[in-house]
Amino acid sequence: MPKRRHLSRTVLAAVTAAVLGAAGCDAVGGDSPAPSGTDARSARPSPKPTPTWDRSPASVAAVGDSITRGFDACSVLSDCPEVSWATGSSPQVDSLAVRLLGKTKAARQSWNYAVTGARMADVPGQMAQAATRRPELVAVMAGANDACRASTDAMTPVADFRAQFEDAMSTLRESLPKTQVFVASVPNLMRLWEQGRTNPLGKQVWKLGICPSMLSDPDSLTTQSNQRRETVQGRVEAYNKVLKEVCRKDRRCRFDDGAVYDFRFGTEQLSQWDWFHPSVDGQARLAEIAYRTVTN
Repeated sequence: MPKRRHLSRTVLAAVTAAVLGAAGCDAVGGDSPAPSGTDARSARPSPKPTPTWDRSPASVAAVGDSITRGFDACSVLSDCPEVSWATGSSPQVDSLAVRLLGKTKAARQSWNYAVTGARMADVPGQMAQAATRRPELVAVMAGANDACRASTDAMTPVADFRAQFEDAMSTLRESLPKTQVFVASVPNLMRLWEQGRTNPLGKQVWKLGICPSMLSDPDSLTTQSNQRRETVQGRVEAYNKVLKEVCRKDRRCRFDDGAVYDFRFGTEQLSQWDWFHPSVDGQARLAEIAYRTVTN
């Protein structure tokens, strides 16, 4: 039966080849020639995609309000940008820019466009200024002044806050589609009131107009005063939800997931002049949070 045995071997060889092909086995081995041309290109492993987020940007710009300007950290009622958590040069703070770039490069490749008293409505303009430097990372901390108004009725509506932040992101993206953005959450203003209300000097400075919606009548525990503070706190939480949602829509944006809001500022982290803004130590803690978010 020679023909039948030959047929059986032919069928077995065909089945074996089919199984090997289905299993994805490499049929080239020993002294067999390697694939070439189109076959060689298809045989090479696909290159790994470039990560969207770069943990070591080469330049940093900052936008926002008095916290990013280091207000009341060095002297009463004045900016102190050298201790800014974002771009400061102080070794006591070890700012985000210094941690990412090193001290020498940070002096040349970081810029601070934050303005004391700024609200979210001011951030699109700051973003436009920052974009002229073409930074690889923009650090954003804004929103406290939107809640810190003369009254709760004067606080920025949540819908307006959202539109303003979206405008800020769009402003950046129009000229710098690949620049990364770090967004810090709005601090817990209730926590700051709880810490500062025990200090007589701080309460005297609060009377000058620092966050009156939260800090006016600091010793009052009436139902009306408590409700006012809860209203402010609720608005801060709503702002943070907006920051998270808008940032999530941009693949090159990272929100701190509420790390600044959750940080338990103590007396060492608060300004000795107003017991509200971060001290030098507080600025250092903010820098740690930002660096951790950017590099993880």
